Amino acid sequence: MDAPRVKVPASVKAGEPFLIKVLAAHPMESGQRKDEATGARIPRKILNAFRCTLDGEEILRVTLHPAVSANPYLSFYATATQSGELRFEWTDDDGSVTTAKARFEVVP
Repeated sequence: MDAPRVKVPASVKAGEPFLIKVLAAHPMESGQRKDEATGARIPRKILNAFRCTLDGEEILRVTLHPAVSANPYLSFYATATQSGELRFEWTDDDGSVTTAKARFEVVP
């Protein structure tokens, strides 16, 4: 998987929700299509899980399925009372994990 794209505000207000956007560059092959040239089934290869933590505490966990389109995009809100680091993890069918991080500052 190519490096994911993550968008997190550089600064947020304490206790107020802020928007987080993530995009994973991944083909999300369902395993149900056939190669047109050979007729062979194209093996399944999907991201099956996404996880987001804030300073080590899980704030979101998502299970993904073959019906999810290529390059899955997720957006969600979080709140924080102090500055911190968000860590994002995508798990592939083969067990590989791709990660990204983003820091933000909380302002009064």
